[in-house]
Formats: sequence, C-alpha cells, structure tokens
Amino acid sequence: MSLGDEHEASGGYGGTGQTRTRLPDGAGDVYGGARRGGRSSSRSLITVVGVVVLLIAAIAFANRGGGDSSSADGSGSKPDAASTAASGTKPVRTSVAGIPSGFAHDQQGAQSAAANYATVLVSADILKPTRRAEIVQQVFVTDKQAELQKKLNKAYSRDFLRNIGLDDNGNPTAGSTYVSRTVPIGTKTTSYSDATATMEVWCTGLYGTAGENSADPVTSDWFTMTLQLRWANGDWKVDSFSQKSGPAPVPGDSKASTADEMSKAVEEYGGFTYAR
Repeated sequence: MSLGDEHEASGGYGGTGQTRTRLPDGAGDVYGGARRGGRSSSRSLITVVGVVVLLIAAIAFANRGGGDSSSADGSGSKPDAASTAASGTKPVRTSVAGIPSGFAHDQQGAQSAAANYATVLVSADILKPTRRAEIVQQVFVTDKQAELQKKLNKAYSRDFLRNIGLDDNGNPTAGSTYVSRTVPIGTKTTSYSDATATMEVWCTGLYGTAGENSADPVTSDWFTMTLQLRWANGDWKVDSFSQKSGPAPVPGDSKASTADEMSKAVEEYGGFTYAR
C-alpha cells in the first residue's frame, strides 16, 4: 500500500465510521468473570486502529537489486535451533524521547532495532499528537518524516480520536485506561547488508479500553510486522513497514480480569528494551 493511497491516508476505517467494535456479551462488566471464547473473525476497534497505522505508514519503495539488499547470511533460510536463543549482546544503553537508540551496526543490531520499533509503532502513544511527532522523528529516516507526519496527522483527526473514545490529545475519558501494547515474540532476518536490512517481527499485543461498561474491552491479537531498515546517521532507522495477521496459537481459556485489574497492570508493569 502506497503512502499516496488517499483512502487509507484519510483514515477510512475511523474517519468515515467504518469501524468494528467489540461489544460486551450479555449484561454486566465483560471483564468480570467471563471466559474468552475462540478467536473471533471480527477484530476489536483498536486492532483496526493498529492496522490503519501500518497501512498508511507503509512506503512503496523500489526493489533493490544486486548485493545491496541481501547476503548469504540467512536470506529466506529456515531458522536453525539456535535462532531463538539470546545472542548475549547487551541491549542499547541510550534512548531518545524514550525510544531505544544506538543499535549495533550488524545483523543483531538490526533485529534489536526492529523489535524495539515495533513496540512503539503499534502503541497508544502513536495516537497522541505530540508524542507521535517525537516517534516519527526518532524512528524513521529523515527523508520520509515530513510526508509520514502529514499522513498520520490526517488519519488521526479529531473526529477519528473521538470515534474511539479519546480526546484531542489521545487520552481516554476519566476512569478508563486506553491500552495498546505490543510485545515482540521473535525476529527474523529476511535480507541484510551494511546499508539496508529487512526484518520480520512476530508480535502479540493488547488492545482496547479498560473501564467499566467499556464497549471495547481489552483483548489480544497476533501479527507479524515487516520493517525495511536503513543505516542512517549512525543508527538503524525505519524506511517502511507493513503488517499481516498471525501466526496465532489456539486461544486459551483464561478467566478475563476485571477492568480495574487490567488498568492497574498496564500502569504498574513497564515495558522492556529488546535485544537480539
């Protein structure tokens, strides 16, 4: 999907009301005691929000030829038994605007960058105008920032935010906690060179609004992000990215927590800096 696609750039899922909202099953607080059933064919509204972010941010980039975009270091090969083992390399020690930075100029560094960028690109912060500008500036290559900022601002208009229960600053109503947290499960190198890299990040995430009588309770999802990275100004930066569903496991039968428990968990448990 190109950045020039006006339908996606205009926030077609939200701005025109074409959203799908997960409604509570039966009376009472959906968080209080009901067990989640199988994976539904319809996504919650906030999952659609994450998809919109990814669609409008995907940049149509010309295919790179020659050895610039691939190497013999694992392109398309089946991961070996050690591929999921920790590398032993220490995570980055610096951050800018709360986002990890200073990744190593090697394949492990590119994988670490992709994992950390995935967590912020599908987060609650991307819906906050001030925070969004910081994310774009820190995560993306310089020559893509202005256009992407414009597209994101247009997609996440005042009307769009109100449609998902947020104010102009991307904050929920009093007594509610808006949740969009992504957790990388693993990374895979599709192609790598000193100048560019393509990384896949398998993720799970939490999406929805934790609050009494919420029509969009927090649920989980599984997806894979593909990030095209470029080595620029001494760090790995995102050139483009996209998302596809799965792989997803068989849904469990855990008892859903109350809205209060979910809100406290999100507030009390911080995120991580990810290293390959």
